[in-house]
Order: sequence, then structure tokens, then C-alpha cells
Amino acid sequence: MRVFRVWYKDRHNQRKQVKKWWIQLRDHLNTIRRFPAFTDRSQSEALGRQIGRLVNYKIAGEQLDPQLSRWLEQIPQKLRDRFVKIGLLDAKKAAAGILLQEHVEDYRKSLSAKGRTEKYIAGITSALARIFTDCKFVLWSDILASRLECYLDDRRDGGNGISARTFNFNLKAVKQFCNWMIKNGRASQSPVACLECLNTETDKRHPRRALEPDEIRRLLEAAAAAPRRFGMAGHARVLLYRLAIETGLRASELRSLTISSFDFDNCTVTVEAAYSKHRRQDILPLKPETTAELKCFIAGTIPGVKAFNMPSKDRVVKMIKADLADAGIDYIDDAGRYADFHSLRHTTGSLLAASGVHPKVAQSIMRHADINLTMSLYTHTLKGQESAAVKSLPDFSLPSKEKRQAVAMGTNNDGKNLAQNLAFFDGKPRTSTDFDGQDPENQVYSEKLGKTPFRSKTKVFTPKKQASKKILGNSVTAARLTLHQV
Repeated sequence: MRVFRVWYKDRHNQRKQVKKWWIQLRDHLNTIRRFPAFTDRSQSEALGRQIGRLVNYKIAGEQLDPQLSRWLEQIPQKLRDRFVKIGLLDAKKAAAGILLQEHVEDYRKSLSAKGRTEKYIAGITSALARIFTDCKFVLWSDILASRLECYLDDRRDGGNGISARTFNFNLKAVKQFCNWMIKNGRASQSPVACLECLNTETDKRHPRRALEPDEIRRLLEAAAAAPRRFGMAGHARVLLYRLAIETGLRASELRSLTISSFDFDNCTVTVEAAYSKHRRQDILPLKPETTAELKCFIAGTIPGVKAFNMPSKDRVVKMIKADLADAGIDYIDDAGRYADFHSLRHTTGSLLAASGVHPKVAQSIMRHADINLTMSLYTHTLKGQESAAVKSLPDFSLPSKEKRQAVAMGTNNDGKNLAQNLAFFDGKPRTSTDFDGQDPENQVYSEKLGKTPFRSKTKVFTPKKQASKKILGNSVTAARLTLHQV
């Protein structure tokens, strides 16, 4: 590498030297190249060394290290274009100097090619456009994690602004965009990889609940008796609610159903991949009773026609809210939980769990990629389940096995007399049927003494001797009286 300044003659034929320094070196093709540098010699030499490193990486065919990649992102666009022209730099690497709005447009095309819905693409791109404008991110090198984090925290305004869920949505939008830049070779590493999402459990703005079975019946009865609302008759709303509860379909998926979506012979309904949230075709089973009612409801309708004339998103909320009011069901309960249309999907997960359905089967019906989402977010405890579960626990007021044996053998030291000990066996009062037809006194005596002799002050008596009954005396009599009393 050589750093030099060029000499020239002015119009007066005076020899002069230019202020800017030049760099001369051989590139990866062993061709001599010259690059304009700076007016400062030390800065020009530093630039020459970086170009020399770039040539070495190109010759070795290795990936650029993070430091050199960041340097390429910060150099002028004109110099990057020169590197691309002579083959020293890949065109994708040179994209770091392109405006972020141009990258976002390419990102939008990529999402569209993957089959994402226009609603999803519009939400992501609009969020990116607002963030880049407010944070004054123009180039890729302008994106700073600290500035983005402060910006989103300011929008939260101590919890009075955007929710934790909206915070996470905006952060994930930037993270996904940065990851796309890396996968496409337009950047070396994500500048926001260190940022983490918030815990949405601590800031729920619209929590939902599941409807109880009796509430569902009341809702269906009220909808059937109510007049036409938002373009849907009462019977149509009943079938819509039942289908939503029994299948867990979302409002957008229900809105996409046509007559041909139903297979009445096999009792199934199909959601096409274009309308499914995970972009795959879903075939869900239907209850035979619901299938029969749907068949009668859409009889004689052209196959391509929509099955339900559902109103818009806002009107669907108002529609179910009115039906809930007719049924005497609170739209918002005492705990602040909502019973909107999407709560019908929460009801599906909760009813599946209450019916004892295996979690993997419930996950398949709910079409969740993560079973934790099925079990934690969409599964709620129905009324009475907790009480029934607690009642099913063992009775811990009963004595232990050792205690029962001690009571049966009369060896406990709890101060009870022998009659009380002999009157109970295994924690239960004795009866005459406990001895298989034998005399209770003899059976109690034999269980008590076994083959061990009973010693008195004068003689030793064994269990075989009839006189042993008299030695027990009043204790056996008391035991007999206790048994007869029981």
C-alpha cells in the first residue's frame, strides 16, 4: 500500500500539490487500484489499512469480522459502490448504506411473497415507519438499541400510554426486520438483539374470560329470541356462536367460511390457508347436532356464498354485547374480564380442559404452536371446578396407619381405656359381623393377647384357658356394652 498526494500545474504553470491524499494498492485480482482518501495523512493511512483488510478477506474467501462489517456500514455510499464495481464487496453488503425506507419496502415484498396477509404486512410496516421516523433512523448504522428502548418506554408513559403488549409488538417488529436484514446478507448483526420484551401478565388491558355452560345456554336462548341485529337474524347468530364455541374459530376465520367449507357427510369444516392465522389449511370436526342444523340453515344456497353475513370487527363486538345484555350476562365481570367475541375461543379451550380432553388434543383443536398458550392463556377455571378438586383430596383428619394399628392392639398411650381401644378397629367401630360369627369377646381377647400369656399376681393364664375371660373383668364388659351401643 502507498499513500501519496498528486502534483499538478495551475494555469500559471506553477507546480502544486493537491490537499487530498490518495491510496494505491493491489486488489484481489492483483490489479493496481487508487482510491481518494482524506486531507489528513493518518486518516488516509487508516483507510488504506481497512481496504487492505478487505482485500485479504476477499482473497481468503472468509466472512468479514464484525468490526470490518461495521466499518463498511459507515463509509460513504460512493466508496461502497466502488468496492462493488471492482468485485471487492458483494452487492448485498453494500446495501447497508441504502435508506431504511428502501429496505422496509423490500421487507414488505418479502412478507408478501411468504403469503402474509395484507393486514399483517400493513401493521408491521406502519410500525417500522413510525419508529424510524420518530427515532430519526435514516440508515442502518443509525439504529441504536438505547434510543429505541427509551422511545418505546416514553410511549408507555408510566403505564398510561401503550400497553406492554403493544410495546412488545413494536419491539418484535424491529427485531424481525433486523433479523431479515442479517439473513439477506445486508447486515452483519442486529443492533437490537440485546433488548427484551416486557411481561404482559403485569399489564393486561383487555383480559378475557370463559363463559360458563349455563351462560352459553342463556346467550343462545337470548339470541334466538332477539330481533335482527347488524344484518344477522337471531337463528344465524345462534349458529355462529355455537360454531365459534365448538370449534374455537376466530372471527376472521368464521367470516371467511363459504358454503363449500362444510362437509356435512364427514361433519367437518375447512378453513383455507389464506385465512388461517398460521397459514395452513385447517380441517376441524363438528358435532353431528350442529352439522344437521347448519345443513338446514344453508340449504339451497350457492356454494361460493358466505356462510354467515358477519358484520365488521367493531359491529361484531356490539352484536354479542347486545345479546349478552339480553341474557343478563355482564360484558365485563367484577374481575375486569371481558366476554367479547374472542372470549368464545377462550370458552372452547376451557370446556375442552373441563371435559378431560388430553392437552395435546386440545392444542390440536385450538391450533396452537405452543401448548403453553393453550393451557395458560386459553384455559380458564370454570365455576365449581376448584371446589370439586379440593373435595377430592384425601381426608387428613383420619388417624395414620400406625395410629390405627396402635388403637387396634391397645398399645397407644393416649390415655384412653381399653374398652375404647377394643371397640374400634381400623378407625371404625366394631360390630358383631367383624368377627365372622365368633364371639366378640373371644375375638377381641385373642387379637389382644395372641399367644402371649397374661400374668396375674398368683397364676399365669394362657389364651386357651377359659378362665382368662374373668381376668379381663370390667374392661371386656365395657367393650361389649360399647359394641351393643354402636
